[in-house]
Amino acid sequence: MIMERHIPAARRILFLLCLLPLAYYGWELWQDNLGANPIEAFTRGLGTWALNLLLITLTVTPLRRLTGWTWLLRLRRMLGLFVFFYACLHLTTYLWLDQFFDWSAIGKDIVKRPFITAGMIAFALLVPLAATSNKAMIRRLGGRRWQELHRLVYPLAMIAVLHYTWMVKLDASRPAAYGALLAVLLGMRLWWHYEELRRQRPAAPALFPQVKGRIIPIIPRR
Repeated sequence: MIMERHIPAARRILFLLCLLPLAYYGWELWQDNLGANPIEAFTRGLGTWALNLLLITLTVTPLRRLTGWTWLLRLRRMLGLFVFFYACLHLTTYLWLDQFFDWSAIGKDIVKRPFITAGMIAFALLVPLAATSNKAMIRRLGGRRWQELHRLVYPLAMIAVLHYTWMVKLDASRPAAYGALLAVLLGMRLWWHYEELRRQRPAAPALFPQVKGRIIPIIPRR
């Protein structure tokens, strides 16, 4: 188990690991090893890693509950910020290298192509989560409102998987895998929420309570 003194080292290692996909795609783009359409491959690669890190972030809570590794929660914020980082790079490469900041063409693309529409909606949902990820915003919003706001991550994840599914046209296996993993992660949360509500539900009064060994019916006789 990682102890308190090991958390800074774990954060540094995680930081470097999260930068590896960017280093890989940057090097491959520089070496012209990304195929016939390197800009598209670069843009999609960054978007795929934003989705990967989003699902990894959603895995933290179930893994913590199943293993008892509470230290995982100390790494979740960094993972979430890297989701935003890769999503920003994904969007920037689309706006810059693909569309050359042609806002008219971008607007038409958003309206006509459903996967672009879904991607923009997902990014819009991600912005307030990243903006309120610091301790100062938690204090300003209050714990309850902050938690309610950050439940946006669930529709965000569903829209992000839909964006990826509509973007990938030939190979349906990877979108299906992402969808299945997200269904498991959300299903576990729904089950735990149901169990919590059931534990908090007050017990129904007995119809035949016992008093001094005798059973007395609550319903009066007519």
